[in-house]
This record gives sequence, structure tokens and C-alpha cells, in this order.
Amino acid sequence: MTRKRVVVWGTGVVGSMVIAEILDHPVFELVGVGVTRSSRAGQDVGTLLGLGETGVVTTTSVDELIALRPDALVHYGPTAQYADENIRVISAFLRAGIDVCSTAMTPWVWPGMKQLPDNWRDPITEACADGGASCFTTGIDPGFANDLFPLTLMGLCGRVDSVRASELLDYTDYEGDYEDEMGIGRPPAYTPLLEIPDLLIMAWGATVPMIAHAAGIELDDITTTWEKWVTPTDRKTAKGVIEAGNVAAIRFTINGVYGGREVITLEHVNRIGLDAAPDWPAGSADDVYRVDITGSPSISQETAFRLTDGSGRAPAVAGCLATGLRALNAVPYVNDLPAGWVTALDLPLVPGVGTIR
Repeated sequence: MTRKRVVVWGTGVVGSMVIAEILDHPVFELVGVGVTRSSRAGQDVGTLLGLGETGVVTTTSVDELIALRPDALVHYGPTAQYADENIRVISAFLRAGIDVCSTAMTPWVWPGMKQLPDNWRDPITEACADGGASCFTTGIDPGFANDLFPLTLMGLCGRVDSVRASELLDYTDYEGDYEDEMGIGRPPAYTPLLEIPDLLIMAWGATVPMIAHAAGIELDDITTTWEKWVTPTDRKTAKGVIEAGNVAAIRFTINGVYGGREVITLEHVNRIGLDAAPDWPAGSADDVYRVDITGSPSISQETAFRLTDGSGRAPAVAGCLATGLRALNAVPYVNDLPAGWVTALDLPLVPGVGTIR
């Protein structure tokens, strides 16, 4: 395969780990790195991230990065909470004819979902058309663990009565954002952003209508549930201490309703400590993504992401790395697709060329 020149946007948890992988990769060449904060600009990205000098200097300038004429932008920008900034950066690359593979705007996993605002969809549609470029958004959840996993397993069934894709993770060592979004660490009376049904469906529920579309049905409704578990004791985390009386576990579902019953369910159980919320679902191993299909035949599958490099980093961090690499490894295949939106249903098998070496 021809070597692919990529620009990475973002040096946070996901971006920094992916950059380290690219520097040793036979298929991808890192030619530029974009950052949002000026304090991180103008530095060798290897020095910034403790990887040794690379000759690639970080910049906040989209124009400078576009001038490098990469094969793709691999975008690990902030969440959809910063939609305007994400759209500004991504649409500029698309208008310049540069394909984008991103993990930032989770509703774009299925851009046809009814809940997606026009001002989040139309600028990208227009930029793809103007530049003749493609835009693919992915991840693990939303993404691989609740689109390709359940869809592939459904292809082994004659009948599916229900399909459930679950994220069952301990966030004790996770340093990402969860206070405002999920309310973990907050008092139980606090209403986090994702507890609001419309926001939860838009942020995390895009694969529900995707699965329905792939199965050839039109959902009657999409509903949500939200539960909180309050810790009776203080709990230490990588971010500090969650005091007794505050939320230390949350459980939510997003449910696709068809024919008066829930047929597609996305579920999250996120804990601080494996003993938290002991009555809620857990995997047969710790920290897993699980798919359960009831049908003919019924199928269960569990997937665990681990870092076995001796660093001791948590499974949640391994999932972040897998999230970023799913976007990177898709670049050669997105390059081969016609211009426009790309979803998991448009891509062929992405086997990870160059990973065995």
C-alpha cells in the first residue's frame, strides 16, 4: 500500500497516543500536527509529548496544515460540546479536497439521524461537495463496539428479537471528562448534560438508527433511561477523591422501539471501583464491551481492550487508543471512497495494514 501522509489534529489523550503509533508505522507518515491552544504551538511534537524530536512542529494554523497537502486529516479534537470549532477545522480541510477521519463529533457516526441539527450537518455536506472529499467519524462507543460488532453478529442470525451493546467500564484510573457530562463525582441532585434525553440520544445514540437502517426497519421511537449510584464511602480516583454521598456510578440506556418493544439498546455502566453499583450489569471479565443478541440463534460476545506494555495504564485508556487507531487505519479506505459522508456501512473490512511487522 502507498504510504499515507497524515496531519493529526489534537494532542490530548487520544491524539498523543496515536501520534506515538504513527512515528513507528510503515504505512503512515506524520507531516503535521494541529493544536487548539497557542501554548502548545510552535514546539516539536515529539518533545511536547516526550517522544524525542520528530521534526514536526505543532501549529494552530489550519492554512499551514492544509498547505502540506496530506492524504488525510486524522482529527482528535474536542467533543461535540465544541461543535463550532470542530466544524471550522474539519470543513476547511474538506473544502481543500482533503479527506477527514475523526472521533470528535459522535453524532456524525450516523449523520442521517433525525436528531442531528442542520447546522451540524449542512456545513460538512457542503464542504465535502465543494472539495470532493469524504468525512468519516468513528470510535469505540459510539462506533466499533456498538455498530460493527452488533451488525456483524446479526449477520449470523435468522431472526433477531433484540440486540444490546453495552459498555461496562471502571473509570477509577480514567482521566477524561465525566463530571459535567455524566455527573460522576457530583451530588445526586445534579443533572449532567447526558441525563437530558435529547442530548443523550444525539451524543451517544447515533448507532441506534444506524442498526435499524441496516436491518431494514424504521424505528417508532428512541427512548432513554438514566440511573445513579451514590457511594457510601470516599473513593480515590486518578482525578482526586469522590466523597461519600456523591455519584460514583451511572447507568444509562438508549433504546430503539419497533412494533411496541425495545429491539435495539445501547447501554453504559460506568463505575468508580468494580464494587460500585454491585447489582448493575458487569462482564465476565473486568472492563469490557459486550453484545447480547436474543434471537435465532442467540449470541453473546465480550471484547476487552488492554495495554500490556507494562505501563499499568487502565483499560479505559486502551479503549481510547483503539478509538484513535480505528480512525487512522480507516484512512486508506476512506481515500478510495466517493466524496461525501462516510459511515461504517460504507467501508470495506479495515484490517489494519502494516500492523504486523
